[in-house]
Order: sequence, then C-alpha cells, then structure tokens
Amino acid sequence: MIVTNGLIRRFGKTEAVRDLDLELGAGEIYGFLGPNGAGKTTTLRMLAGLLRPSSGRITIDGRSWDHDERELRRLVGFVPDTPPLHDYLTGRQHLAFVAGLFGVSRERRDSEGERLLDSLELTKRADELCKGYSHGMRKKIHLAAVLLTRPKVLLLDEPTTGLDPRSVRALKDLLLECREQGATVLLSTHVLEVAEELSDRIGVIAEGRLRAEGDLEQLRGLGGEVGDSLERVFLRLIEEGDPTHAPPAVD
Repeated sequence: MIVTNGLIRRFGKTEAVRDLDLELGAGEIYGFLGPNGAGKTTTLRMLAGLLRPSSGRITIDGRSWDHDERELRRLVGFVPDTPPLHDYLTGRQHLAFVAGLFGVSRERRDSEGERLLDSLELTKRADELCKGYSHGMRKKIHLAAVLLTRPKVLLLDEPTTGLDPRSVRALKDLLLECREQGATVLLSTHVLEVAEELSDRIGVIAEGRLRAEGDLEQLRGLGGEVGDSLERVFLRLIEEGDPTHAPPAVD
C-alpha cells in the first residue's frame, strides 16, 4: 500500500531523510520510532503530499503525488501533531465541514460522527468553538474528522500527545478497528508502549536513516536479547550506528 524508494529530503545542506526505503501492506500498523530530529515528521509530511521529496519515489496504492494527487487526497488521512482546525467552528461543525469536502453522506456523517465523538469522549463539548479546545481535544476532533472519511492510509504524528489515559485507550481501539477494516496505519510516536502494543512491525529511524525494522522479536535480534523491552532495544539501536555492534545488555 505504501512504498518508498531512495527517499531523500534536504533542507539547505541538511539531509533530514536519507535514502529511505519502506514497504507497508494493507491492514498493517507500522510503528515509526526515532529520537527528536530523526526525520519522522518530514517523512510523514512527504507521504501525506504536503512536502515534496528532494529525490526518490513514493507510491501509495500504486499512485504517486505527482500524477494522482486528487485520488490520493481521498485515500490518505493525516493527523499532525498540531491539527489544523477552524477556531470559529464547533467540533461538530468541523466534522461536518470535513465530511462535506470528502463527499461523506449526511447519514454516515451523523451516525459515524456521533459514534466517534462518543468513543473519544467529545460529545459534551462538540458544540463548543474549537478555539476553546485544549491541544488534546483539538487532536481528537481532527482524528474523528479524518476517520470519518475512512482513509485507506492513515498517517499519525505523535497522536497520543496531550491525551489522557482513557483517550489513549480509545485511540488504540480505533486504530485496531482501522486495521481490521484493511487500512494501513503509519504511527509515529515517542510512547514506546503504544508502538509495542499496536504495531505489526516497527521501523527505527535515526539521523534520517532507517536503522532497523521488523517485529519486536526481529528487532531484539538486531539490538537486544531475548526478553528485552522495546525501550531497551530502541535505545541500543539509535545509540549505535551499526546495530550488529551493539554493546552487551546491562543487567
């Protein structure tokens, strides 16, 4: 569903993303992990069509942003760390606005929209202006609006930031629901517990390069030992340029 080949993005003389090759299948949740400045957000913005690669290629469902932008806008949903909301719309109006842009029927908008608002504990605040929402509430409203369009590809940049534990649980359940419906989910997060619980595979990126990818057991084979937590494996992988030369685990 998502394929990148030799993806590079430069900002001046700095390469934020370097020769990135990814391949994600339909119905897969892929955890995208890395330290600050590793290139995660830049990669997500390129996949979402908001930033053009300096070189390399992106295909999503066999389409490219250069030739199939209109079709991809309907296939790809992006939830950034800071969601773009209209401050003088209410939460419910924001959902209706996005639904209208994507041709969602009024019946589905009303039934599915209310279910999403309820799942994310937004119903009581849905008729308030977005300008009064906290960061977490803004993120949840935008997530609900994106999910309402039923994207085949869902890109999320730090989706748990600002969310309370019950909202994080609701988010996890919604993402698992997306996977069951065949959507591809790419999840960038610093919360390793979320990545470990949800991800079918995990990619670790540092300094713009993909250091390792695989399920947790495969990553342990590159940067850890049997029984190591994802946290320990992750730290070893990003601290070593070559994961095959990682130092022994410290008990």
